[in-house]
Formats: sequence, C-alpha cells, structure tokens
Amino acid sequence: MLHTSQPGVSRQIRELEEELGIDIFVRAGKRLTGLTPPGDSLLPIVERMLLEADNLRRAGEDFRDSEKGGLSIAATHSQARYALPQVVRDFRRLYPQVSLHLHQGSPRQVAEMLLSGEADIGVATEALGSYDSLVTLPCYRWSHSIVVPPGHPLLDEEGPVTLQALARHPIITYEQGYTGRSHIDRAFESAGLAPNVVLTAMDADVVKTYVELGMGVGIIASIAFDAERDRHLRAIDARHLFEVNLTRLALRKGAWLRGYAYAFIESFVPTLTPDVVREAVQSESV
Repeated sequence: MLHTSQPGVSRQIRELEEELGIDIFVRAGKRLTGLTPPGDSLLPIVERMLLEADNLRRAGEDFRDSEKGGLSIAATHSQARYALPQVVRDFRRLYPQVSLHLHQGSPRQVAEMLLSGEADIGVATEALGSYDSLVTLPCYRWSHSIVVPPGHPLLDEEGPVTLQALARHPIITYEQGYTGRSHIDRAFESAGLAPNVVLTAMDADVVKTYVELGMGVGIIASIAFDAERDRHLRAIDARHLFEVNLTRLALRKGAWLRGYAYAFIESFVPTLTPDVVREAVQSESV
C-alpha cells in the first residue's frame, strides 16, 4: 500500500517517535503489537490529516474534471433493491463518465464503510445515527406491511389486524438490526406478547419466498411489496401496529464531496439540496 520497504517504514516510525518524544507503538521484540496510550491519543489527529489529504485530491479532481471520477454508495439490501434503482439509473444518464460502485451490507457495515473511506454516501434505516463521526440526514419515512398467501385467515379479520392476532401465527421477518426490526420487537414487547419468529433474513425477497412456501406470516417494509410482481402474496397494511421508520443518508464528517455526489443526493432526496447538505456537514464538523 505504501510502495516502500518494511525497513523504510520502521525507520519513519522511529523518527516520528523521536521527533514527538513518545512511543507510539507497543513492541514485542521487533513486532508492533498495539498502540500505547499516547498513540491512541494521536490516532484521531492522524486520521484527520489523512482525511484532509484525501480531500485535497478530491478537490483537485473536482475542479479539473467535474463530470468524471468515481462515487461509492453503501446501502442495506432493502435500500439498494427498492429505493435506489431509479436514482442510480437517472444518475448514470446525467454522469455517464462517473464510475458508480454500490456496496451492500448491514447498517453497521454501511457505517464502517463510510468511516473507512470505502464509501462516500451511506443509506440505511437503523444504526447510522449512533456514530459520532457521521453526519446523518433524514431521507423518507416508511411503514411495515404483513404479507400472507391468498386465503390466509388474517385476510378475513374484521377491522385492522391486531398484534394479538398476528402473534398467533409463525412469523418471518428481518434479522436484528435490519429494516426496522427494532420497532417490530418493541411493539410486541409493549403489548406483552412473545411472537414465534421462525425465520429471519436480511432482505424482503427471502422473507417473501418462505411466506410463499407456507412457513409463516411475513413482516416486511411496505416498499418491498409490489402487487404485480408478488401476485402470489397479499399485503396487509401494518402502519397501525409498528412505529414509522426513518431512512437516513449518512456522510463522514469533514469529507469532501465531489459535485456529482451532491447531485446524487438531491436526486434521491430533493429536499437535500447541495446548500442544505453543506450546511449540515459544516455545522456538524465544528
């Protein structure tokens, strides 16, 4: 990665330690086994320096060729599968010379890709707001739906489906930490119910597959149900049962965004104009 030899790196480390007058690394013989307490204190400063060095490169690229480069988006499966396709399509039409990279992962993995610099923009519902080094902006609110096969008893319920009626059936839904699962668990817990969750998955397509096989009742994001595509299933609105969810867009504090990155964000959420995003990033970075 550094395009140099190991002895050269060791020499640079020793010279830095001598200049600062401290030991940065814990050593076991010739091996570096960890950071000393002073090293831990220096690490955030070094990370900021590296971020600013990367910002210099990006700023130069933006002024040199504003419509050419790369953009990396990290998102959960639900966002990548259901919320982003039209945005990606429109962006490619506007910026054909920009190489677009779409990474999928859990909300925590999305956050880690942002923090490591692997991703420029992150989109997820859960977890992003708990990282101090990220700026998060609201995108859109959404609710859950119950999916069942045709002829299922829940379709014959008089009035809105209740949690009690839902809990009488085996449930298939998202894994912990995905797509509003915490709101589902909280609703049942508040009602004093212990649902029989027989299967969990990371994405709605898997949930729907096993519902079609008759293994249980599915609880998925409403955006993940399409009546034409999912014609072997029926959807029941569950917004009255579970708290409304908020999808967030996240950026690393202090990171320089290329001009086309702002265009991508505004295409996804029209209220997040470049001025709004810049103001949020600057105020959070102070």
